[in-house]
Amino acid sequence: MRDERGLSASVETALILPAVVLFVGLLLTLARIAIADQHVEAAVAAAARAASLERSVAAAQTAAGEALERSLGERGIDCLSTGLTVDASGVARELGEFATVSVTATCTVGLGDVSLPFVPGSVRVAGSHDSPVDPLRGK
Repeated sequence: MRDERGLSASVETALILPAVVLFVGLLLTLARIAIADQHVEAAVAAAARAASLERSVAAAQTAAGEALERSLGERGIDCLSTGLTVDASGVARELGEFATVSVTATCTVGLGDVSLPFVPGSVRVAGSHDSPVDPLRGK
């Protein structure tokens, strides 16, 4: 009589191993998306803060774009494409008036190095943040 325990262990491994590999790949993909989302949110907050410190609408929009790119670069996020919307009309308000600057950004993050069959090539993450303008700032 032959011992068939070794054969059953091989069959179990052949069935379970692909499921474990797919599960780990899915966890890595979800972690990459979550980290990218957190970094984009932080970059948008930095962009809104930089815009709120400026004295003109044009300077605020420029500062927001520069701060967003710098912050994403510092965090190692390489966006395939970015979108930026800045509502900096609050910096044009008169002294003593309360206002905010709103910044919304999108970043398309590549997932090409995660080689799972059901994972798309990229995912779009977005962030939005408002920053108050100092009502007593000097013009």
